[in-house]
Amino acid sequence: MKPLANIADILIVAALGIITWLSANTSHGGETGRSLPDRVVVTTHKSLTPDEISTALRRDSDELSELDYYIRMHKVDDEGFNIIANYNSTIVNHRKLLLAMQRTHQAISTPLTSYLSPRTTRDTIAAKDRQRIAVKTTGGFWLSGHFFSGMKLHGPAIAIDHSRRIIRGTWQSDTIVTATRTDSRGTYHGQMDTLLQASGQGTYDLAEGGHYEGFWLHDKRHGFGFESSPHHQLRAGEWRNGKFLGERLTYTAQRIYGIDISRYQHEKGRQRFPINWRGMRITSLGQKNSQHANGAIDYPVSFVYIKATESTVVKNQYFAQDYRQARRNGIHVGAYHFFSLRKPAQQQATFFLKNAVVGKDDFPPVLDVEPTNSQIESIGGDAELMRRIRIWMNIVEKQTGKRPILYVSQNFVTQHMRQADDIKKQYNVWIARYSDYKPDVKLVYWQLTPNGRVSGIHLPVDINVFNGYSAQFEEFIRTGFHK
Repeated sequence: MKPLANIADILIVAALGIITWLSANTSHGGETGRSLPDRVVVTTHKSLTPDEISTALRRDSDELSELDYYIRMHKVDDEGFNIIANYNSTIVNHRKLLLAMQRTHQAISTPLTSYLSPRTTRDTIAAKDRQRIAVKTTGGFWLSGHFFSGMKLHGPAIAIDHSRRIIRGTWQSDTIVTATRTDSRGTYHGQMDTLLQASGQGTYDLAEGGHYEGFWLHDKRHGFGFESSPHHQLRAGEWRNGKFLGERLTYTAQRIYGIDISRYQHEKGRQRFPINWRGMRITSLGQKNSQHANGAIDYPVSFVYIKATESTVVKNQYFAQDYRQARRNGIHVGAYHFFSLRKPAQQQATFFLKNAVVGKDDFPPVLDVEPTNSQIESIGGDAELMRRIRIWMNIVEKQTGKRPILYVSQNFVTQHMRQADDIKKQYNVWIARYSDYKPDVKLVYWQLTPNGRVSGIHLPVDINVFNGYSAQFEEFIRTGFHK
């Protein structure tokens, strides 16, 4: 949230206005300079109209929706949870103030959001107030008409960085401790380095609406941070050189894990391997992910998805026995179909329904979509593929009473689903991403490795983590849809 211009902001403008005059009257060692006249400066206030209040309320609602989703899917132990929860409280209180203003039909000046059009007024600031703030320059600093060379600066001061941006900050022993800087895009407040670049912890409020809070390095977001905006999904996790990488999970026994299997967990060449479903435990999340586990990896298998069919001719011969054994051992079960672009979607849906089992207490069925770019082009492009996906999903949902889940890669979502917002909103998404970082989309499951290990299964197996904790998982068991 960007506050109103206060007295310190006004002092900056006034002080910078006299830097040139001070430079022409240099006084080393603290000699007295000429007295400073009062100056008139322009500052801004936000006097809100009814339309501006309505705009702010809509944007707050969009932002709160994203924040609420994050808070529901996380726990206080997750990195950054507390600072995101605190920011959520700020937006909630801001919305309450806006609603109160709307009810009373007041248009008053108040420190509200940064994306509202400002009103300008003129204020006169006395010279005695301006003289308390130093002006930091190369080789020393100005203060109250004196230039101090070779002395360490302590206290509030202003400076100009290499991009000619105004910096207001606090110095200790000539080192900047914390500062505020406004540019054309927004306002930064936090720690800086000796070059007056954002480094360390800091916040950035965008003029058009949006808030970042986290770590910086050389004026770029770097390390953990979160960005909340009324314009897009909340992004919380690791940043590197200004680029968002994603959320890095810490794996604990509190998370909900599952597997997905096919005939490849039973066969390797001519060898055949049974699965021992009794007392099955996850013992490895793959080498890369296991490094981020908190404690020994010994997690129960809470759910399993079993491949049932592919295209209109392929049936998994192990489906029936794996399905029975999983249910017998108290594991939640779902069936999935591997989608082909060579056969009509309606025929594939019929084939799946004929050969899979989707019981009343089972998890929703899954459509596994993994075409190459050339295959998508061969059928006419993304729009045609989305049309076929909709056909399969609609038929299966009508016949089973369960809303199917779409399994795709994160690259598939970003490259091929730009015009498929209805699918992303209507159906849960299961993302495959073999990375240190959780997919940057809303999802129900994350398939984090194909190289996991499970006691009872001889061969490597896909490991998945549910997006949420026990409360959300219990709700998903009841409803079959992850909100």
